[in-house]
Amino acid sequence: MSDVLARVREMFPIMKADAVLVSDHANVRYISGYTNDTGVLLVTKEAAFLLTDFRFLFQAQEEVKGLIQVVDISSVGYPAMVAELCKTYGISKLAFERETVTYREFEEYRDAVSAVLVPIPKYLSELRWIKTPEEIEKLRTAEHIGDLAFSEILPHLKPGVTELEIAAKLTYFMQMHGASGNSFPPIVASGINSSMPHAMPSGRKLEKGDFVTMDFGCVYQGYCSDMTRTVVLGKADPKQKEIYDLVYRAQTEALAALRPGKTGMEVDAVARNIIAEAGYGDCFGHGLGHSVGLEIHEDPNCNTRETRILKEGMIMTVEPGIYVKDFGGVRIEDMVVLTADGYENLAFSEKKLIEL
Repeated sequence: MSDVLARVREMFPIMKADAVLVSDHANVRYISGYTNDTGVLLVTKEAAFLLTDFRFLFQAQEEVKGLIQVVDISSVGYPAMVAELCKTYGISKLAFERETVTYREFEEYRDAVSAVLVPIPKYLSELRWIKTPEEIEKLRTAEHIGDLAFSEILPHLKPGVTELEIAAKLTYFMQMHGASGNSFPPIVASGINSSMPHAMPSGRKLEKGDFVTMDFGCVYQGYCSDMTRTVVLGKADPKQKEIYDLVYRAQTEALAALRPGKTGMEVDAVARNIIAEAGYGDCFGHGLGHSVGLEIHEDPNCNTRETRILKEGMIMTVEPGIYVKDFGGVRIEDMVVLTADGYENLAFSEKKLIEL
């Protein structure tokens, strides 16, 4: 943890502050090791404090190691304790994460703390962009659990079964293989519902001839997985095959282009151009992918605006799709880790068209 704390302190000049209040739960966990989502972290030039209340005190004392002190705020509350620590350590400018502090919380800290409050963008999240070998192994296990769930769900995809039932079974299978929960609510979209990229599972019953798109992931030791597969219930018709083959080719070629040194925009363009040249450009409206870690959506991304350079050790999803109104849609998604000269795919589930 001392190395991470040093990296946080190196960012003080960028923050234009002499301390930072960390409230983003993923950042708190990454810096301190504390896994609960109730608590904040105060890092000064000389010391660091994990603040939480009595309910989680023993957990924090067990999990937080190294140079971070655990402080019980139960009797005074967060703003008063932060104010006291800022006074003790002579803090004149306190940075706070503007993405996760509510306006009410800001008012409470502003009224309690004598230091000037400095809002900062997602600076600290950048610490998590490049994954350590230990993180990659957890992500690999999380994605493997998704692979197992996909293989187990296939026999359950039958006419008459509802999307909600499939979503529930995916959750069950992943937890039976060691997941602590879903990394996001599973998407199960059948028939014309598959034309909506983020359709919520419904009571719609699967029918013969349907596209069935399943986008799901789990959490394993805090780290998320993400994968999508689309199958056809029965024999695919010519248009279904055309769309599926196009998405498959777009994903294959985007993966081939993925390597350190590229921008997310460049990789996105590979898949987007293939889909556009085939006449389906208006049917691919989301980005090609995003990073994954302690959160399911992290930076950087692969989309039409991403100019940041991809680097070895980053985790990315590659998930092109085509969504045709009143017909259906296809998305294929893998989660990969960038290596020195390319990538390693963490997903192993079949990607060629499956007809059930």
